[in-house]
Amino acid sequence: MLLLSVSVPLMAQEDSRPFDNLQLTLEMEGAVGVTGDHSPLWLNANRHGLSSLEPTNGWLRASLERPLSADAERRWGVGYGLDVAVAAANTSTLIIQQAYLKGRWLAGSLTIGSQEHEMPLRNDRLSSGTQTFGINARPVPSLRLALDDYWDVPFLNGWLGLKGHIAYGMMTDHNWQRDHSAGIHKHTKHAWLHTKAGYARIGNPHCFLPISLELGLEMACQFGGTIYQCPALDYQTTAMPQGAVDFFNAFIPGGSDVTDGDYRNVGGNQLGSYGFRLNFDYDTWHLGLYGEHFFEDQSMLFLIDYDGYGKGEEWNVKKENAVAVYPPKDVMLGAELQLEGYRWVNTVLIEYIYTKYQSGGVYHDHTPNMSLDVGGNDDYCNHGVYTGWQHWGQVMGSPLYRSPLYNDDGTIEVKDNRFYGFHLGMDGQPNDYFSWRMMATWQRSFGRYIAPRPEPANSLSLMLEASYRMPEHSKLKGWSGRIAVGWDSGALRGNNVGVQIGVARELRIKK
Repeated sequence: MLLLSVSVPLMAQEDSRPFDNLQLTLEMEGAVGVTGDHSPLWLNANRHGLSSLEPTNGWLRASLERPLSADAERRWGVGYGLDVAVAAANTSTLIIQQAYLKGRWLAGSLTIGSQEHEMPLRNDRLSSGTQTFGINARPVPSLRLALDDYWDVPFLNGWLGLKGHIAYGMMTDHNWQRDHSAGIHKHTKHAWLHTKAGYARIGNPHCFLPISLELGLEMACQFGGTIYQCPALDYQTTAMPQGAVDFFNAFIPGGSDVTDGDYRNVGGNQLGSYGFRLNFDYDTWHLGLYGEHFFEDQSMLFLIDYDGYGKGEEWNVKKENAVAVYPPKDVMLGAELQLEGYRWVNTVLIEYIYTKYQSGGVYHDHTPNMSLDVGGNDDYCNHGVYTGWQHWGQVMGSPLYRSPLYNDDGTIEVKDNRFYGFHLGMDGQPNDYFSWRMMATWQRSFGRYIAPRPEPANSLSLMLEASYRMPEHSKLKGWSGRIAVGWDSGALRGNNVGVQIGVARELRIKK
């Protein structure tokens, strides 16, 4: 990879103006594959979708941004950005990665457009990802109302903080879906996306007992748009409802899809996850213990499902207060340790993820002859109507779900969503100029319940990266370099080796 970066910030003056603190960045990136059919996992994944599976790829990128933090000392703030790339060997040639206008009053913000966001409760640099709101796919243009940072509830002395967001947007990958599917597999056009999340921080990390607990619930819904089903090229086009009631049913799950028939489910592709993070913030070390549980429907959201239907003519009538109980097997568990003063190894992160259960392998609705309702086979990241939890071919959650971009048969679905695996991330900064990071992931995949692999497929993915920035007193001040090597081995993603090399030049002009 070749990376050229020029940053030109115009420093804020005492009276802020909307054009103060502008940052201009120019970048050029290229990657070279040594062996294999794909770019290695960690040279491609968790880059907000601005990446490629092609072994050799690259892009030229330009962005102009005014961060909202420029008005951090004021009651109000204005931020905006335009981030455009011209790419080779990518899903499209011209990529509008970010284009947004953002305003803030006190703690609340409103964003119009597409903007990259950090992963909640995770380390963006070292984590394998998060199940729902990851950083693996391109951002979706949205109208987003948010508390971006924890807002301390008054009169509690900082012991309870709240943050979250509500957003509505539209998917932009319909041309890619049509081309990738070659018009013969299911694809969608102009589907709407609703996301919401709420987080609570309990505990004051600045007090005598620096321990805090973060709890979060994240939910999303794909709805509306047009669905193209193409069985044997006999096109079946369905315009999905997208009126005011459907926007409300996306916010509070309800309604149904026009394709449901006798068995009514809530409208759209509803999914999400809930999780926690327990933080220990001491002077010389910081430890975070976190976990997450993914759900595609009510059975995994509440770990129960209704199971009290009648018989005969009342086969579809709720008659009894009976439920089926599901164990919380599908989880992601992690631990992150940060050490102060140990610069060679600053952060160590380990994660375990298990997605094999999915409420069990059998799904069977109740019938006039069988009142038992078995709500299994959740088929994570896939959906019977929509093309699943993906954008531009990349899973919008964890990249350990094998993204549709890997499918060479034109289907837009996640073929490997039942797996377990382990992930290790480490980084360090021995001095002010040199830094490094490493990521290693092993996983074993069993395919899907409806399409199991004859034999489990293993994968081992590694990435090692080193960066160097010239000292401030050097004649080459502002120059930096980076080299990264990625490696995949196993049947899940193939045997791939790739190299990225970067050079950067930063120029700051004070005004």
